Amino acid sequence: MSDPISQGLFERAQRVLPGGVNSPVRAFKAVGGNPVFIREARGPYIYGADGAEYVDYVGSWGPMILGHAEPSVIQSIARTAALGTSFGAPTEGEIKFAETLVAAVPSMEMVRCVSSGTEAVMGALRVARGFTGRDLIVKMEGGFHGGADYLLVKAGSGLATLGVPDSAGIPSDVAKVTLTIRFNDLADATKVFQEHGPRIAAIIVEPVAGNMGCVPPEPGYLEGLKKLSHEHGALLVFDEVMTGFRVAFGGAQARFGVSPDITTLAKVIGGGMPLGAYGARREIMSKIAPVGPVYQAGTLSGNPVAVQAGLATLEKLARPGVYEQLEENSARVEKAFQDAAKKHGVPLTVQRVGSMLTPFFTGGPVRSWDEASKCDTAAFGRVHQSLIAQHIYWPPSQFEAGFVSTTHDEGTLQRLESALDNAFKNV
Repeated sequence: MSDPISQGLFERAQRVLPGGVNSPVRAFKAVGGNPVFIREARGPYIYGADGAEYVDYVGSWGPMILGHAEPSVIQSIARTAALGTSFGAPTEGEIKFAETLVAAVPSMEMVRCVSSGTEAVMGALRVARGFTGRDLIVKMEGGFHGGADYLLVKAGSGLATLGVPDSAGIPSDVAKVTLTIRFNDLADATKVFQEHGPRIAAIIVEPVAGNMGCVPPEPGYLEGLKKLSHEHGALLVFDEVMTGFRVAFGGAQARFGVSPDITTLAKVIGGGMPLGAYGARREIMSKIAPVGPVYQAGTLSGNPVAVQAGLATLEKLARPGVYEQLEENSARVEKAFQDAAKKHGVPLTVQRVGSMLTPFFTGGPVRSWDEASKCDTAAFGRVHQSLIAQHIYWPPSQFEAGFVSTTHDEGTLQRLESALDNAFKNV
């Protein structure tokens, strides 16, 4: 149960915010209890409304790869904000930011900045349709790509957490333009292209699924999707909103050596500020207005404060040894879950790619949404409640990934190990 101050804030919030939150998974409905309201954060710690310190493995759902309130990022934000927070006009910072992304992600020759991952995906799929002249989009069951109507079909993330396969308010005709297939199943992908190939504009995939929990691609799967889409004249879109600069510098495409046609980015690239981007080779991006017929715009796109926060973050991530440190910290977290589960005889499968991971309460590997959905969510909820009571802040959903930062040190890792030992005793 959350602290009394958070409890009071939650009651107050429910009078003016649907469910008391501005994003559904924050409400803790899947794990029981009420959410902890956050006052501030530094490094690997967040502080509740009552001032209590929690070790944070949510990291604002991924962006805080350098920890909270990283000094160089905060300084960059402060310097830029002092000059003005928004102009609605071009700045040199946008150019430098785009140049940095293009240099780090070779599949992108040009980028368009937006304000969120949802916007990035919407822009990417719109230009995919405009480039191919086709209408249909293929996505994965359990894959979440933001809040666009046509993508809330068999989605993961908060929808999976709440047990809602689709969202109300979406016209059936809109949903018809989206086809769904099983993640890690090339035969399923082949079948849908055989049936609908001439009408498919793009297939969109999280190269490492993160919104059904952390599910890595099977060997050859991403390569197979690329071959299949190109054989049928469609584009391959990597949704790297979560994996971009998280699993490697340059994203999952750098880690696995597979280049998509279009890439979407957000989270890490904004350094905690609302910032997203999508990019591709020049031929595709030249279809976007004002040079092409595909319209997309945004008042705060390329916001000067956000791009400077992103630049400061990417600059630190480019330094030698950063990802090696993240790998070491994350392996320790993975082992902590495995050791606790083994000691107390709890069926558990921990899946990790770089510094994102999920402990699945099941006895075998999870390769797709249908396997993830069979996990023991009640057991996860009991462990989560115990961790919160011990001031370990883990994502409040079996179907979300946890994140490790460069600031998680020996002390925070020991606290997690001790808390997990206690949590698994009564599963």
